[in-house]
Amino acid sequence: MAQTEINWDQQIPLPKLSPFHAKIAVALVALLCFINSYDGDFVFDDSEAIVNNKDLIPSTPLNNIWRNDFWGSNLSSNNSHKSYRPLTVLTFRLNYLIAGGLHPVGFHVLNIGLHSLISALMIDMFSVLIGGLAYDGNGNRLNHAPKASLLAGLLFAAHPVHTESVAGIVGRADLLCALFFQLSFLTYCKAFRGGRESEEKFSIHWIAVSLLLCTAAMLCKEQGITVLVGVSERVRTGLLIRLALLAMGGASMLYARWRIMGTGPPAFTEVDNPASFADNVFLRVINYNYYYSLNAWVLLCPWWLCFDWSMGCVPLIKSAFDWRTAWLLLLWCFLIGLISQALCSQDSQRRRTLTLGLVLLVVPFLPACNIFFRVGFVIAERVLYLSSAGYCLLLAYGSLHCLQFIGLLRASLLALLCVYVARCALRSHQWRSEQSLFTSALSVCPLNAKVHYNVGKNLADRGNTSAAIKYYREAVRLHPTYVHAMNNLGNILKERNELVEAEELLAKAVLVQPDFAAAWMNLGIVQNSLKKFKEAEQSYWNAIQFRKKYPDCYYNLGRLYADLNRHLDALNAWRNATVLKPDHSLAWNNMVILLDNTGNLAQAEAIGREALKLLPNDHTIMFSLANVLGKLQKYKESEGFFLQALRINPNAASCHGNLAVLYHRWGKLELAKKHYELSLKLDPEAPGTRDNYNMLRRKMDQLYRTTPP
Repeated sequence: MAQTEINWDQQIPLPKLSPFHAKIAVALVALLCFINSYDGDFVFDDSEAIVNNKDLIPSTPLNNIWRNDFWGSNLSSNNSHKSYRPLTVLTFRLNYLIAGGLHPVGFHVLNIGLHSLISALMIDMFSVLIGGLAYDGNGNRLNHAPKASLLAGLLFAAHPVHTESVAGIVGRADLLCALFFQLSFLTYCKAFRGGRESEEKFSIHWIAVSLLLCTAAMLCKEQGITVLVGVSERVRTGLLIRLALLAMGGASMLYARWRIMGTGPPAFTEVDNPASFADNVFLRVINYNYYYSLNAWVLLCPWWLCFDWSMGCVPLIKSAFDWRTAWLLLLWCFLIGLISQALCSQDSQRRRTLTLGLVLLVVPFLPACNIFFRVGFVIAERVLYLSSAGYCLLLAYGSLHCLQFIGLLRASLLALLCVYVARCALRSHQWRSEQSLFTSALSVCPLNAKVHYNVGKNLADRGNTSAAIKYYREAVRLHPTYVHAMNNLGNILKERNELVEAEELLAKAVLVQPDFAAAWMNLGIVQNSLKKFKEAEQSYWNAIQFRKKYPDCYYNLGRLYADLNRHLDALNAWRNATVLKPDHSLAWNNMVILLDNTGNLAQAEAIGREALKLLPNDHTIMFSLANVLGKLQKYKESEGFFLQALRINPNAASCHGNLAVLYHRWGKLELAKKHYELSLKLDPEAPGTRDNYNMLRRKMDQLYRTTPP
């Protein structure tokens, strides 16, 4: 490097630290920014990718992670998201195994640790990108831009746009992808350890290792393959052989990825990415470019952050005269200016830094830009994780043009880092729970129906259904065909016995989306409550038609048949529910009760015993079986099941009451008296218990009077 370039770095108002201390400083800043998310909950997409993902459970065959997508669905399914990230899922599984279950602390701690490690390694990447690749006589890589790389590393470590990737556990995919991206890049640089960058000498061995690490990055998230573009830009000599190796490796990865996708790319809806459904190509291009400008704004001013940007959060541009087109014009003017400087500047150092900074900014973003295929989002902050490294490099380089104002520059950089750290702390705190995460989005995206839906769902899950109704109604107002909001609102109204409006909402939901099985089932429940039995039966069968394996629907269908005294149909429906879901307690219990009520005691006993083999700790089935055994005069066995049920649920007034009846019949009057009294203590209004207790007292008084002293 030229002496002027060394002086250029020396003028940056930062202390010159050793490589080790620089990495420690950057890692500590990264830790400081996100440490308060370590004990957060599973939030938002974590529910599907982690909590409900059976691939994490140790009893699930390990091979499943290589056949399923990131969310646990089989890749060959038409409903699969096609996001193939088996190495990320493997780390989730290890978290589960080490913690002995779904305990979010371990997941969060690993995410924070990964971000700190990535931030520290960014110094090595930035030193190569800014100062060039050079080694000393011992083969140690030299850092010709220690202060510039430290500044860029600090900006990367503290950038608030990373909050979703770090505080949201699903962001593990972006973190691991970035880590292997870095390792692939730095390993590729090792291929030139034996000489200088300007020489033809390089090691095919290290290039092969770099390709393997690139493969690992792609198996963590699809963006990982973009490192091949970065390394091909990195060194330009010996080009043909290296480009051939990289091209062969990249083509092999892309072919394997295409084969794995099976049925083709995933199908997204208009609400996921409305610009891709715009009326013509011109409007699609305009809106895509507007999305790019919003991504740039999020990098530049990361105060405006939201967990979801779909469903009206960013209204479509429908005319070239929309004032928002000014933003995309501004973006392209700025990019063209940078590109012209990168290509035409007389300063080789400027050309180098701007070119590599732009490559690092743009290339990792390409899979999310809608050019090659439609993506399922408008803006996703986590896809900017790698691109933000290019932004931080350009920002650090841009600060060098203010060196003549050294005092102001020092204060500005310090203030910017403090603002970044404070914003990270606030945003990561919001990611600690769904309640705070969802409500924080109301001020950012008030037109986003999904935001209102998620706030309402969170309120409903916490039992505040009255407040939830308000947000569900707003979600439906903002997006009149939002079937999930209609379904959830209909369910709440059903529970509040507002059946007519509930039926209207659910009927509209299935009209909008005829294959919405859950809405069909809920519509059937409402129609059953309205005594519209024929319509209810048809709704249940529609639900089963669209979801073949639907045990809850078979259970509700059985309840309908029981109300209509179609006992055999009810038993068949409940049996189907238990075949599909062997631990369906309600279906088992209803079969026992129905057979008991119809006098089929032997069959009821057999069903009850079969159920307890599958559900040995289910006190409701024990209670029902005990009643059957009591009627069969198998008093000892009946007593055993009653007592076992009471050990599990000691405050069940009905269980104490029925056990008292058993003792009453059995002639164990003192025990009967004890359990009648316990039942009445727990539930003074228990039907029949008071009468039975009074009958027992009269009988005991009569016995005492007739018994000789």
